[in-house]
Amino acid sequence: MSAPRPARRIFLVAGTNGKGSTVAYLDGMLRSLDYSCGSYTSPHLLRYNERVRINGADVSDRQLVEAFERVEASRRDISLTYFEFGTLAAFSILQNANLDFAVLEVGLGGRLDTVNILDADCAVITNVGLDHQEYLGDNRDSIGREKAGIIRRNTPLICGEADPPDSVMSTASRLQAPVARLGHEFGVRASGKEIHFTKGAADFLLPGPRMTGQHQLSNLATALAALLELVPDASKHIRRLSAGITAVSLPGRLQQISDQPRVYVDVGHNPLAARAVLDVLGNSPGRSPDAQCHCVIGMLADKDAAGVAKILDSLVSVWYCAGLEGERGQSGEELARRIRAGVANATVISCADVGMALDAALEAVGKGCPSSDCVLVFGSFLTAAQAIGRWRQDVRSNFGEVLSQTELDADRIPS
Repeated sequence: MSAPRPARRIFLVAGTNGKGSTVAYLDGMLRSLDYSCGSYTSPHLLRYNERVRINGADVSDRQLVEAFERVEASRRDISLTYFEFGTLAAFSILQNANLDFAVLEVGLGGRLDTVNILDADCAVITNVGLDHQEYLGDNRDSIGREKAGIIRRNTPLICGEADPPDSVMSTASRLQAPVARLGHEFGVRASGKEIHFTKGAADFLLPGPRMTGQHQLSNLATALAALLELVPDASKHIRRLSAGITAVSLPGRLQQISDQPRVYVDVGHNPLAARAVLDVLGNSPGRSPDAQCHCVIGMLADKDAAGVAKILDSLVSVWYCAGLEGERGQSGEELARRIRAGVANATVISCADVGMALDAALEAVGKGCPSSDCVLVFGSFLTAAQAIGRWRQDVRSNFGEVLSQTELDADRIPS
């Protein structure tokens, strides 16, 4: 395929959590500075087209099919996995767009990930936590070693945590890659509705992100630090950066899709993500001590459901365990057993699928619930997608007409 390079300069983003948000912030800020930019992320939430974006828009079906045909014609008798095939197609699409920048998300780990066939101009590791242990190892140091595989000699590395594993730091030292860590070489703190960002001589205020939570401040700061590595003059254009930041919003990142009752959807699927959700919902302003949180949870069988339950135990009143289909899926009954193993005295209800679990949670909460009560949907991209799809179906039915796609894609779907 003539080694398609997606853009003249490339950011490569790895990490356990926060990759998608960090990619979105980088993409939004680059475009606010009038650079052409494409991105590649995975998995998708609702449509495969979401994975490949050019200047802020999903690519078309036609672009995807033509790229798939190019890959198919080139591979001959070479076997490709689903992800390898899609990644090569994405690289081809982005190359044809003649872009200034590409921001690419690692699919799994880093060292052996398909995206890592490219040499990045700036490597980003958002954080390192326990996930995909069957492939990456059972401790932070071994997982960090896999993620450190995206580092290249003499190219900058941005770390979105203060204390990366020794394996990351030793790899960077060996390759003489300059490292910037959140909390050391760059920092961020909330200042009212703004954030105060510092990195070297850069010291400025910007609007806070639309997506909520301290973890989103970290993701934004990590993206800013990476941006300044390749575009050092960006700090001279605060107004443009501000517009880029405020335009960024991703579905399924603690997204509130309803006001009454309050319903949140999050694609998180590991204990690190559960901690971020707890920090936001457990400390929400005006939350009463007896507030009820009904959690619709659907997780793949290889995920740490018990670990998630332990973290969210102080927040969740009732668990509605939804079955997920597929080779990696599990039944609602099996997930319920795992939740009970994490929290012995939990109130757990097993359901056949996400739709039934969501219906049960909404019925239990009721429309006249206290304002501090909520429904949380958590555990997987699959769970989030099915919940959003079910909610949109109910909205259409309740309104008696087909709402426009723009209305349904808004941050908050009508109650």
